[in-house]
Parts: sequence; C-alpha cells; structure tokens
Amino acid sequence: MEPEKTTPELEKKQSKFEDLSIPLSIVFAGVLIAGAIIFSDPKSDGGARAGIVNNQDQEETTGVPADVLAITQEDHVLGNPGADVVIIEYSDTECPYCKRFHTTMLQVMENYGKSGSVAWVYRHWPLDQLHPKARKEAEALECAGELGGNDAFWKYTDRIFEITPGNNGLDESQLPLVAEFVGLDVGAFNACLSSGKYAARIEKDFESGVLAGVRGTPFSVVYNRKTGKQLPINGALTYEQVKAIVGAVAAGGAGTK
Repeated sequence: MEPEKTTPELEKKQSKFEDLSIPLSIVFAGVLIAGAIIFSDPKSDGGARAGIVNNQDQEETTGVPADVLAITQEDHVLGNPGADVVIIEYSDTECPYCKRFHTTMLQVMENYGKSGSVAWVYRHWPLDQLHPKARKEAEALECAGELGGNDAFWKYTDRIFEITPGNNGLDESQLPLVAEFVGLDVGAFNACLSSGKYAARIEKDFESGVLAGVRGTPFSVVYNRKTGKQLPINGALTYEQVKAIVGAVAAGGAGTK
C-alpha cells in the first residue's frame, strides 16, 4: 500500500531542510487529491495496485545517511538492540496504512525478533494536516515510555493501533484509558501528557524523517549495520514482501550504501 502523503502545508514545514519548487508542490497536491479515494478504503483494489508500484520503487530511493539511521538512546527499539539488521519505521498513529503495517511488523518480529536477528525502531512522523490528533498521540506514546519503560511504550503503541479507526478518528479521551489498560499510573500519565514535555522530541523524529526522505507514512528503511546495505519500504507492504527485503539486506543483496 502507498504511504499516506503529506499536504502542501506540511511541505512548507519541510522546506527548512530542502528546497521544493512550486511545481512540485502542485504535483503533491494533485497526488493527495487523487489518493483520497484509495486512502478511504485500505482494502480497495486501488490500494493493492499501489502496493505493486511500491515494489518497483524499492530500487529508486537514494540511500539514507548513516547518521540518520544510527540508533540513539532516545530511540524505541523492539528486539535485539545489537542486531545487524534494523527496520527503522516512521509512522503516524492515525494513518490507516500504518495501522495495517503495524500488524505486519508484529509478525516480522515474531519470526525474526526472538532470534535476535532483527530489531525494530519506531519513530514518529505525524501528518499534521491530515491527522492533527496524531502528534498528541505520539506524545502519549512517549509518556508511556517514560512511566513504564520500553515495554510500556510498545504495549501502548500496540493498543493505540488496535483501537483507533484511523484517519483522525480516535477520541483523545481514550488516551488515559489506554494508559490504564497497559498498567500505568493514570494521574502521572495525564500530568505528563498535559505538560507537552515531549513535543520537541516528536519534532526531532519528524525532522529525522525529512532527512531520511520520508514523503508519507508508513515509511521504513531496512538497514544492515554491518555492511551498510539498505532498502526502503514505501507504504504498507505485506509480510512476504518485507520478508524478502529483510532477506536481501541481511544477505548483502541489492540495495544502497
């Protein structure tokens, strides 16, 4: 499935990192309008056809700088932090394709994470103009991580993707209920969330995504830290597609350095 795209307003925000021409902005606007039909139904045939296009796009994405792919202490990692192969995902909790891809990634980690061969890194990339609730939800994920550690971060993330209908449909009143569901102190969670203390942290992830070439969500990079090989995942590819990309990167197959 194609990643959900940015809007012209969001492209303006990205302009401090790269110079986008007016004609390109017009093209993006046209893509957004044309894509609305596809994005309204993730199960549509149009979405399936978009997935085929993504397969063709894998070789066309230029390499992401190694410093952008480097795992830091701020990153949220599921699996072995020392794994040679990491999947770095930029995601939006209100993106319906991110919701679908999250399930795929859970399957990937079920089959590769337990052996310690693959690690999954989650980074925030809220599409503010499409999903204005996503940025606050991203802060909620960070508060969960502060209060309950890495395990709570991932449990909270899993639960958000389970209950959100997507497309900005989750009621903000659900956020403390999710905190309670995963066993957090709700009072402390609410205080953390209302403080806005993680707003800069979310923006830092967003800026990292801009440097990585993210244009929509979900966007991921499968990266072999030993060989430097990398391949992108544009959109919500299937488990079998992701498995093939992981295999190619792990084996030092086609990709960029």
